[in-house]
Amino acid sequence: MSAALDDAAALAAQLLARRWLPRSHPLVRRALIDTDVWTALSERLAAVGLRVIDNLYADHISVAMLRPAEVAVFGETGLAANNNLDLPRDGVALLVILWSLIVLPKRQRQVARADAKEAGQNEMFATDKPLPTAASVSPTLSYRSLLVDFGNQLGKKMRLDSNLKLLERNGFITRRGEDIAEGPLLDLLLDYDTLAPRILDGALADVLARTTDVLAAPAIAQIAKQRQAQDEVVEEAVDEALEETTTITPEQD
Repeated sequence: MSAALDDAAALAAQLLARRWLPRSHPLVRRALIDTDVWTALSERLAAVGLRVIDNLYADHISVAMLRPAEVAVFGETGLAANNNLDLPRDGVALLVILWSLIVLPKRQRQVARADAKEAGQNEMFATDKPLPTAASVSPTLSYRSLLVDFGNQLGKKMRLDSNLKLLERNGFITRRGEDIAEGPLLDLLLDYDTLAPRILDGALADVLARTTDVLAAPAIAQIAKQRQAQDEVVEEAVDEALEETTTITPEQD
């Protein structure tokens, strides 16, 4: 048990110092498979108002504040703000757009691979197809396409460049020359289950459909097509259920 406590203490210290660590890090790998280390890590962080942020679909883990600590640090007014990283409003808008164009297609590919693996379990000689890493399936965005598609709405080139630097500094994105790629925190600090339905079922879906990025455009179009097909299936099921419940059976004499 003492070894687990030592590993948990070392891992907590590294997370506090570096803000995030890759899942391939030896101590992170140990914590993910050793319940004692994970429990000790969670308890140590909880003692100072923090919790571990982990996502099966992301390549990193990080830390975030527990709700009581958020209230103590930021107050009720701070909790009502759209972010606590001092990002401007157009910076938050840019973050949501980048999340949509990078994480939505990435998650679709990861889920599709996982479904293929599950389907293959019934095969006699099924091969092992682990969930692909984020780095292997996460698309990159063209800076030039982003500027053309959303520059006018996001403050044009000067503001766009300034906000991209802020997002990169905070770990949401990385830059590879003219390309923009997923950063360690993009799929960790934004809640997919909350954000994805609001985007796909809201007005932003029409905005994203205008992207001309060579990788993001077909992926977003495919997601929209699947979403529409799912909605049609649900509508048909509801219509059938309504027809069954509203059918009047003649009374028997």
